[in-house]
Amino acid sequence: MLERRRLGKTDLELTTLGFGASSLGQEFRSVDLGEALGSVRVAIERGMNFIDTSPFYGRGMSEMLLGRVLPEIPRESYYLSTKLGRYAGAHFDFSARRVEESVDISLERMKVDHLDIVLCHDLEFVEMSQIVEETLPALRRQVDKGKVRYIGVSGYPMKMFKYILSHATIDVMLTYNHYTLQNDMALELVPICQAQGVGLMNAAPFSARLLTNATLPPWHKATPEVRATAKRAAEHCASKGVDIAKLALQFSIANPDFTTCISGSANPSRVSQWVDWAEEPLDEELLAEVNEILQPIHNWFYIEGRPENNDEPVTTMA
Repeated sequence: MLERRRLGKTDLELTTLGFGASSLGQEFRSVDLGEALGSVRVAIERGMNFIDTSPFYGRGMSEMLLGRVLPEIPRESYYLSTKLGRYAGAHFDFSARRVEESVDISLERMKVDHLDIVLCHDLEFVEMSQIVEETLPALRRQVDKGKVRYIGVSGYPMKMFKYILSHATIDVMLTYNHYTLQNDMALELVPICQAQGVGLMNAAPFSARLLTNATLPPWHKATPEVRATAKRAAEHCASKGVDIAKLALQFSIANPDFTTCISGSANPSRVSQWVDWAEEPLDEELLAEVNEILQPIHNWFYIEGRPENNDEPVTTMA
C-alpha cells in the first residue's frame, strides 16, 4: 500500500505517488486513447488517490480525457488538482476574469462538481505582482463559492516560489525537476513552507526523461554535459541490474517533507510498475554511487520564464 501524507494545513491526505495527467495531453508522445484512459483507471486501482492536470496539457485534451473516465470513479476515492493561467506555449492569462472562466471550464471538461486544488501554472512567465494582487485573490473567491478547496502555485524557478511565499497567502505549492537525483534545490523551500503551513508537492522525478533510459523529448534543455553525465549514471545502474528510473522514483518519494511526488504516463503497465517500485526499499548503496556520478551536474538548472523571476544559473564544465 502507498503511504499517505497530510498536505500542509489542508485536510487532504495524499498518497506518496500521484498521477500526473500531462501525458494524456500528448506532451511527450502520441497516445492511444484506450491506453490513456486505462492508465487513469490503473492509477486508482493500484492505490493512487491524487490526480494532477492542467488545461495547458494538450490544450484541453488532458482534462477532456479525464472527463471520459472520472465519472466512472467514486469522487470520494481521489483528490483532483488542475491549474490555470497558461493555455498554450506562449498564451498566458492570469486576469481575474479568466480565473473564474478557467475554473468553470475545467469543472465542465472533467465532469466534477469541485476541484480540490487549483494552481497558478508557470507564473514565472508573467509579472509576479499580478499573481499576488489579482490572480490569487480571484482564485480565493472561487474557494468562497465552493468550486475550489485549496489554492497555490506551480512552476520551475526557486526565486519565484520564494517571492510568492513572502508576498501572498497560499495553501499549497508544486515544484518540478527540483527534487530529483540530479537536483534537490527544492529543499530550500521546505523550512519556509513548514513555517507557513504550506503543503509542498513535488513532480517529475525523472526530470522529463533525463533520469531514465528513454530518449529525451526535443524540447529538453539539458546541455550536452548534463546528458552525458546522466547517461553514465543510467549505465552504472544498468550494470547493477537496476533501471535508473526506479532509483529516481524511489528517491523522490522517500522524503516526507514532500507530501506527494507526481509522475504521469499514458501507459497503464508503466503506471503499475511505478507503484511496484514505490513499495520496494531504496538501495542506499546504489544511491550513493549514483550521487557521486551525478555530482558534476548537481543542482544544474535552466532559465524558465522571465529572467528576473529566476536565480542566476550555474555553469557546468564542458
